[in-house]
Formats: sequence, structure tokens, C-alpha cells
Amino acid sequence: MGKTWTIARKELASFFDSLMAYILLVVFLGISGFFTWWYGADVFMAGQAELTSFFSIAYWTLFFFIPALTMRTLAEERRTGTLDLLLTKSITDRQVVLGKFIANLVLIALALLCTLPYYVTIVSIGDVDHGAVLCGYLALLMMSASYIGLGILASSLTQNQLVAFLIALLIGTCFHLLFGVVASAPQAQ
Repeated sequence: MGKTWTIARKELASFFDSLMAYILLVVFLGISGFFTWWYGADVFMAGQAELTSFFSIAYWTLFFFIPALTMRTLAEERRTGTLDLLLTKSITDRQVVLGKFIANLVLIALALLCTLPYYVTIVSIGDVDHGAVLCGYLALLMMSASYIGLGILASSLTQNQLVAFLIALLIGTCFHLLFGVVASAPQAQ
């Protein structure tokens, strides 16, 4: 497990060495904050202390941001040849993929952690269903984990980052459509 954490730390450091992590955090917080507090389903105008508008906008924001974050995960390393060098070490494929998965998940968890002031603000406005908010954050984290898995899969299929991004979006869209059809199907009793 030590090698996995080493890869995760290296990958996380590479996010913060480039502008990728900072851009992701600023744009995610900007979009989610704008649509939560000012535009569309304004929290103050709803008259209820809930974060439903945040969770709905974060759902779609992460749907596009995670493929952009994961598109370089393996594609860039294959293109530059560093993946071959990494795999010549005493590291398994599983450790490489799991390390990169953990790094991406930690970055998304950090982005979600930065939205906790939204929760504190809502608590100060009125009574909040704390269980619903906790489950909303947990659902965003689990959904992000599945998108990260799809993004790493797409990144492993090609050397081109843009193609990996488009493949991840295509697979995610197919799952959205499939689960939408399944959810709207009548229940047999």
C-alpha cells in the first residue's frame, strides 16, 4: 500500500504544481456558488434552509470537470513514455491505477470540502436536515468516484488527452441515459 500512496502523493503534487488543481477549485466554487446563491434556484428566495440547488448544480459541474481532470491521468504518461518507465519498477498495474484514482478522489474531496461554508451559511439561516446534507455530500463523493473510474478507463484507452475527455463524457452520458430510462420505467408489483 506504500507504493500506492507514493503514486497518489506524486499525482496530487503534480495537480498543484500545475494550475490544474487551482483552476478546478476556483471554477467549481465559482459556478456552484453563483448558481446556489444568486442565479436560478436562489436559496434566499426559496424560504427553506436546504442545499438542493447546490447539489443539483454540483452534480452537473462534476460531470464535466472530472473527465477534464482525469483525461491526462494515463494518456499523458503513455504519450511521454513515463508509464513504461513507471511499470519497469516493482509496481503493479493495480497500484498505479489505484494511486491515480486516490489522488483524483482527494482533489475532488478537497473541492467539496471547500463548499462547507455553504452548509454553515444555511445552518445560520434556519433549521437544516443535517442527514440530507450529509447524504448529499456522500452521494457527490460516490458519484465522483464512479466518474473518476470512467475517466481513468477512458485515459487508458488512448494517448490523446482530448480523445480521453470525449470518451469519458460519452460513457458518462450513456450511463445517464441508461439510468434515466431505468429510473422512469414503471415498477412491477
